[in-house]
Amino acid sequence: MSHGASTLVLAWGNPGRLDDGLGPALAHRLEARSLHGVTVASDYQLQVEYAEEVSRHDRIVFVDADRTGGEPFWIQRLEPAGQGVSFSTHSVAPDALLALVRDLFDSEPEAWLMGIRGYEFDEFGEWLSEQARANLDEAVAFIQAALHTNGIREIRLTAPDPDPADVIPEPADLKVTHV
Repeated sequence: MSHGASTLVLAWGNPGRLDDGLGPALAHRLEARSLHGVTVASDYQLQVEYAEEVSRHDRIVFVDADRTGGEPFWIQRLEPAGQGVSFSTHSVAPDALLALVRDLFDSEPEAWLMGIRGYEFDEFGEWLSEQARANLDEAVAFIQAALHTNGIREIRLTAPDPDPADVIPEPADLKVTHV
């Protein structure tokens, strides 16, 4: 990828459900920084309508809150889903969205999936828990530095890879390994 490639940061979550708003909070912070070559978008959930927007970028960083993953966050490379992609009319998984981009627009941008560790999801309120805010600070710093240097790297759980549909394994001792 050439230096200065266009990047889309596409975050989702419900800011009215406490830490579920981590994705939109990251998007809001990055948008305020007006980073060169970076487009930021956020929504309550991923929609098939984002396929065209995704197809116009060289790199995509999908961001969502994570209930059980490593702290402060994890990030992994993401590939389009294989054959038989399915989705509902209400939401689509990141790998399924990438498959639509590939199939409809003949585009395969470099893609990353980031999960920011949250803790409080089961109440209504428009704030983040103290620990989630600390994790958000680290995730924003990581993404900003990675986009500045054009060098995103994986930070993965030592447990099996997180599922793009946000189904994370729950072993007792999760450790973060820098790859």
